[in-house]
Amino acid sequence: MSISPSKVFIVVPCYKEEATVVRKSIAPLLEAGYRVVLVDDGSPEALVLEELPVVVLRHVVNRGQGAALQTGADYALAHGAEAVVHFDADGQHDASAIPQALEMLEKGEADVVLGSRFLREEDRLAVPAKRRLTLRIARVVNGILTGVWLTDAHNGFRVLSRKALEAISLQDDRMAHASEILVQMRQAGLRWKEMPVHIAYTDYSVAKGQRMGAALEILTDLLLDKWL
Repeated sequence: MSISPSKVFIVVPCYKEEATVVRKSIAPLLEAGYRVVLVDDGSPEALVLEELPVVVLRHVVNRGQGAALQTGADYALAHGAEAVVHFDADGQHDASAIPQALEMLEKGEADVVLGSRFLREEDRLAVPAKRRLTLRIARVVNGILTGVWLTDAHNGFRVLSRKALEAISLQDDRMAHASEILVQMRQAGLRWKEMPVHIAYTDYSVAKGQRMGAALEILTDLLLDKWL
C-alpha cells in the first residue's frame, strides 16, 4: 500500500536559521504535498513563516536537535503520520530522495531508511575533504558504540515508518541523538537500510555545520550514556 503524501510528515529542526534559506529548503516539500513541521528550537528570534502552510512548533529555550526531532515526531504521531522524514533546514538535503525512501517502507524492505553520502562516488566527492576524514572516524566509533555499522555516520536524512516512530523515543536532547536512534532501532528489532543521498554543501550550511569540538561532545555523550 502506498503512503499518501498527506500522511508523510517532514520534521525540520531549526535554530538561528535564515527565513529565506528555510523557505527555499521546504518549497519542494510543500509542492509534493507533504506536511511540513518546523521545530524552532528556541532561536533568539522566532522563525516567522506565516505565509506558508506549515506547522511551526517552538521550544521556549534551546534544547538541541534531538529534542527538536522528538517534538516533531510526537506531533506527527498524534496527527496520524504513516512516515516521518528528518530533513535539514539549511538546504543540504534533496527532497527528490524522499519518494525512493518511502518506496522502501511501502515494499516492507525497511522500517528505517538512512541516508548515506558514501554509497556513490559523486556523493562522496561532494563532501569536503576534512569532513570526510571526520566522518570516517565517526563511522568506526559509532559502530563500536551502537552495534550498527553504517557507511555514513550522523547523516541527518532519515525516513521512519510509523512502527519505527512508536518504537523510538529520543532521550538525548543534543547531537548524540543520531547514535541513540541506532541503538533503539537495534534494540527494537527494526529493519533498516541505507540509501545514497546527495548533500549540498554551501557556504551557509558549512558555516552552521558541526565543528570538531561538537564531535568530541557527541562522543562524550555517547560514552556517558553507555557506561553510566
